[in-house]
Amino acid sequence: MNAERLTTLRERIAHAPQAPGVYLMRDAGGEVIYVGKAVHLRNRLRSYFQPSAARHSIKVRRLLERLHDIEWIVVGSELEALILEMNLIKRHRPRYNIQLKDDKRYPYIKIHWADPFPKVSVTRRVVQDGSRYYGPYTSVWAVHQTLNALRKIFPYLTCNRTITGQDRRACLYYDIGLCAGPCIGAIGQKAYRAMIADLGRFLEGDTEPVLQRLEAEMRAAAQRLEFEKAARLRDQIRAMQRITERQRIVSDAFTDADVLALARDRDEAVVQIFFIRGGKLIGREYFVLENTADEPEAEVLAAFLKRFYGQASADRRPREVLLPHELEEARLIEQWLRRQDRGPRITFRLPQTPDQQALLELVAQNAAETLAALRARWEAERHRHTEALARLQAALGLSAPPQRIEGFDASTFHGAATTVSMVVFEQGAPAKSLYRRFNIRTVVGTDDYAALEEALSRRFRRWQAAQAEKDRVGAKPDPAFGRLPDLLLIDGGRGQLQRALAVLRSFDLEGRVPAVALAKREELLFVPGRREPLRLERDDPALHLLQRVRDEAHRFALAGHRRRRQKQSLTATLEAIPGVGPKRRRALLQHFGTLERLRAASAADIAAVPGISPRLAQQIWAHLHPEAEVTPPADAAPKS
Repeated sequence: MNAERLTTLRERIAHAPQAPGVYLMRDAGGEVIYVGKAVHLRNRLRSYFQPSAARHSIKVRRLLERLHDIEWIVVGSELEALILEMNLIKRHRPRYNIQLKDDKRYPYIKIHWADPFPKVSVTRRVVQDGSRYYGPYTSVWAVHQTLNALRKIFPYLTCNRTITGQDRRACLYYDIGLCAGPCIGAIGQKAYRAMIADLGRFLEGDTEPVLQRLEAEMRAAAQRLEFEKAARLRDQIRAMQRITERQRIVSDAFTDADVLALARDRDEAVVQIFFIRGGKLIGREYFVLENTADEPEAEVLAAFLKRFYGQASADRRPREVLLPHELEEARLIEQWLRRQDRGPRITFRLPQTPDQQALLELVAQNAAETLAALRARWEAERHRHTEALARLQAALGLSAPPQRIEGFDASTFHGAATTVSMVVFEQGAPAKSLYRRFNIRTVVGTDDYAALEEALSRRFRRWQAAQAEKDRVGAKPDPAFGRLPDLLLIDGGRGQLQRALAVLRSFDLEGRVPAVALAKREELLFVPGRREPLRLERDDPALHLLQRVRDEAHRFALAGHRRRRQKQSLTATLEAIPGVGPKRRRALLQHFGTLERLRAASAADIAAVPGISPRLAQQIWAHLHPEAEVTPPADAAPKS
């Protein structure tokens, strides 16, 4: 930071209020790089620039090197400051705040409890839609493995069909025992919802009441000589017992709690959690945190508690959480969580008994072992990425390894909803927060070359705009476009590469931004200045890296293209319904997202959308279900 900027910041801070609030630190590009809270804003901000600042941690020194501007927001209390801090961190994801690694991607098991016949699905988004969420889990594979086992016990719905009980035939899942068949009336709504409630209790670890009820039903079925039903219940009970046998009994007196321990190494930390329900260990998960270098353990743990329990639904939180350290912020976080959703009281505390202390030590041992295993995996991945980048540099004759690679691919269907993706790999790994899509506006018909040309032109215009705004205070350029790539990878052949080079020439970037194209069929690499394409060995790490970037660009483009087509299909369908104008169409689009979800909704679900009356909801439902003989009343599917 230069002396002039330092003087300017000190003058601004001198006028900061002595009040609780939140401060945002921005870099020269206007990006928020740190969000903090303070009981006394002026004192906290001054501490960054005192003579003792030379003793700051490496992370804080790097933060101050990039610091260009500071702004603050005054609030009424320390609790309000914490709430605002969490919202701003979630919105901006600042580079220097402690973050859950990949926290946007953690999967949850979702029970669609607001539906008359609740489905079960896996999702990565938690929304307040009346559903119940279980998780988060760190492995989506483990989630699906769990559900595959539980579906044999609780044969739940996964399809989007509207359940009337009058369908003539069920799907294959009913035939193989993985769906209870409510669509054909094989199970009624009350019995189906009771089964799903049992599934929820099982996921919470409350298995004994479920087993007792199934055993009572089995005996009753046998007494009625319904031996087929009794045998089915017997198999369900045995499957449940096999699953619950793996749950270790901790203590009858130690009922519902989460037990946390922390392990640290360099810039990352692992929090291990054991979930205790009904005195049994029902599961464990670990979570990785970034940007923890030189941070006190209490700060790291407090950041995790706010992120993890702040995004968990109130009915999934335990009564107490055992911590390895005393936390100054513990009472404040408890107060925030209670205020957030009026949930039951949650208490953070230290172990009170020898059994609890022994359990905490076991969790700490698991945390250390998990971190060691992860560190070995990260080192292996880092070595593989470094080798691939070095091989790529040599193969293409680059002046340095391409630390930032941008991949582009186009996706269309007969010229409709054409979408071009931009994916970014940094140090050989995907940087998903920097992915972007371009909805093509100027191309008519199927013309991948022109679509690619439009997307690349828009990408480099955004780079020019970011450069122009670099020194303007308050500017907020998109971080995805502020840097040039070290290598531009196009999915295609020589023709696509020539179009990309033409765009680079128009921005005076040819030679400054290396560009290549990778053709799918024979994996030939087209390089400017070479008459013949380059053929890398099949086991070359450089080729593997390029294939990963190319395939990721293809996946990202295809996903965006499909979403656009679904939205266009929904829009066209809604335009044909009398009484649904642009405003109502927009509300339905925002609420349901796809035509499949709208068709699966009941009239009551549709009437819940702002601006849609019960009568109009019935008309929409009837238009979407022309095969139905009777339009259901708007209250036919009350929400539970």
